[in-house]
Amino acid sequence: MKTIVLLTISNIFMTFAWYGHLKYREVPLYKVIAVSWLIAFFEYCFQVPANRIGSYEFTAAQLKTIQEVITLTVFAAFSVIYLKQPLRWNYLAGFALIVAAVAVIFKKW
Repeated sequence: MKTIVLLTISNIFMTFAWYGHLKYREVPLYKVIAVSWLIAFFEYCFQVPANRIGSYEFTAAQLKTIQEVITLTVFAAFSVIYLKQPLRWNYLAGFALIVAAVAVIFKKW
């Protein structure tokens, strides 16, 4: 559970670092790059411990899969709430297919 919480916090920071500037297109690119790097620093402060702690319980592929599902969830909320962009049915269908991959990756074969 600690890994998932840390990865979620990490993804919130990274989503703002990667996409938050889209709301401020008038700000010069060099400034948004600098701010994004500062935000990404905090993302790493949560992501690195999350993966280190999680590596005792999950494989690297499982950690990456968990991270991707969290990323999609955080991004979907960010897109609607912060960027005011609707989620279309095809986005949700695509996300659902990615989430279905979790079952394949976590299944004991």
